[in-house]
Amino acid sequence: MSAPTAAILVIGDEILSGKTEDTNARLLIHELRELGVGLRRIVIVPDEIEAVADAIRELAGSFEYVFTSGGVGPTHDDVTIAGIASGLEVDVVRHPELEAKLRSYFGDSINESRLRMADVPNGSELIEAPDLRWPVICTRNVYVLPGVPELFRKKFAAIRERFRVEPFFVETIYTREDEFDLADRLRRVAASYPHVAIGSYPDFTSSSFKVKVTLESKDSSDLVSAVKALLAELDPERVVTLK
Repeated sequence: MSAPTAAILVIGDEILSGKTEDTNARLLIHELRELGVGLRRIVIVPDEIEAVADAIRELAGSFEYVFTSGGVGPTHDDVTIAGIASGLEVDVVRHPELEAKLRSYFGDSINESRLRMADVPNGSELIEAPDLRWPVICTRNVYVLPGVPELFRKKFAAIRERFRVEPFFVETIYTREDEFDLADRLRRVAASYPHVAIGSYPDFTSSSFKVKVTLESKDSSDLVSAVKALLAELDPERVVTLK
């Protein structure tokens, strides 16, 4: 299937230690699928500049979009900006527009810790939106999002439509046949329709079916043909319609 590809980089010791449950990647999985973007990788790294840099170096060079979650803020363990800059081999600079916004917002209480929020990888773009107090930082193909789930959702919602492309078309077939018995037939149909992704998922808890088969493609006509071909291979008496 031809689709823009994406990766998610989650940054935080609290995620790896289990102190905080990650919900941002889960949200983005569903958002990107609905937008027609193919998610190909989710990586979780600790609050270490080199760990972030290594991940960014690989992901930014392999996928069209990279979304980071966490590690942005005024404290010592907020290393995302420095890590992205290192991974992309640019300097960290203080963005004059962000600095002006911070000085205006904090007034006399502005200090160096708060001004750190104006530090960005050199060459970054600020993406403004009416619903955002603070813009989204984008460096090349890396979109920097906060770790706080409410802020993450709000910032992604403000930029989500720039990623929308042709949707994925999906059909699901349920059967009472065993997955081992289906394997050869699924392989034949998959080989005949290379632009249709076919997935087979056994279920050991349902009393209605044994295997769920999904077919998805960017090409709706290809998908229709593949579904017909697969149904012709299955035992019609064991195909189940679920409501």
